[in-house]
Amino acid sequence: MPHAIRLVTYVDPDERTSPTCFSVSARLEAVLDTGDQVVLLDDRGWGGGGWRRVPVEEMEETARTVVGPDEPAPGDTEEQGVAMYWAMLSRTLTAAGAPTDPDVLRRLPHDVVLAADVRRLMDGGHGG
Repeated sequence: MPHAIRLVTYVDPDERTSPTCFSVSARLEAVLDTGDQVVLLDDRGWGGGGWRRVPVEEMEETARTVVGPDEPAPGDTEEQGVAMYWAMLSRTLTAAGAPTDPDVLRRLPHDVVLAADVRRLMDGGHGG
């Protein structure tokens, strides 16, 4: 049975991107030991002004935060919110045929891949 070996967040420019401001989408996927990938989240993103003011390391850190656990629901502790988040991702993987314990999933390496257009804009070029 396949199992997850790492997480990858893909950052792509979205339709609101321009050379003077950015708007990106972030998609979190689990990479399985078979080489297949399972989309865990595809509804995240963020934006701001001035591509040149955003270092690669900051984009990568922000990407991990954006696809990470949300604020806890009212009345829940942060710990409960985090546990619910990882349980939800674990259920998504299980439904895709790759059962993974939430605690194991939480400890997987998490890479960030910035699209070529994102990197070009960060370097002051024109993309889109």
